[in-house]
Amino acid sequence: MCRFLAYRGDPIYMEDLVCRPKHSLVRQSLRAEEAKVVTNGDGFGVGWYGERETPGIYREVTPAWSDENLLALAAHVRSHLFFAHVRAATGGGISLANCHPFASGSWLFMHNGQVGGFGCLRRELEAELPDTLWHQRRGATDSELLFLMAVHRIVQGYGVVEAVGEMLEDVSGRMRQAGIEAPLRFAAALADGEDVYAFRWASDAKPPTLYHRREAFGQLVASEPLEGEPEGWEPLEQGEALCLHADGRTSSHPLGVCTR
Repeated sequence: MCRFLAYRGDPIYMEDLVCRPKHSLVRQSLRAEEAKVVTNGDGFGVGWYGERETPGIYREVTPAWSDENLLALAAHVRSHLFFAHVRAATGGGISLANCHPFASGSWLFMHNGQVGGFGCLRRELEAELPDTLWHQRRGATDSELLFLMAVHRIVQGYGVVEAVGEMLEDVSGRMRQAGIEAPLRFAAALADGEDVYAFRWASDAKPPTLYHRREAFGQLVASEPLEGEPEGWEPLEQGEALCLHADGRTSSHPLGVCTR
């Protein structure tokens, strides 16, 4: 299982969260504490927003703990909104195209979890994408496909939470129809350059860990507390969508995914 963090607030250097904390994401890439897989060394990525509408992205297939370029970049990139992700591959193979975060236009996305029996559904799910989004698919992961399926619904006029909830309901329904018993697990973050949305859901009521914390300078969402201690970190509930608004507010919404 992967580990990630998302930040929204005053502009800070990425290293302040990605590298410096006691239980930073770089540390989690080597020794995670709340994941089934301790080591997340199958690649990493960071994404951030600056003065352009679209995000900048740096990804590599090497482990985060051994990449000096990541340390240099994080020490010099300052942003009000950024994502960071370390990967433990559950499917799709180890390649640059399969590393998170993924981008489409102004949207940025990263995910921890899996679609059970994805190989049986991949062709069917990819067929849902319009040509404009199908041509944006670069890798082979279920994560990237879930992202593009959600973007498709947003482009059609759905609200962000509604789009993700409808996408999860669609995929879980197709899994049931195919007789797939393995679960769909989904902890994810999605941003448009202004707001950050975080989601925690699973078809078997065992979603991956995801926490929220408010600081004086901004708000964080992370797979694990960055200090290694839970104090000050609030877990998202099963089926909860949390929005970190550009004005500093936080709002919680039910995903409302029907699993019957």
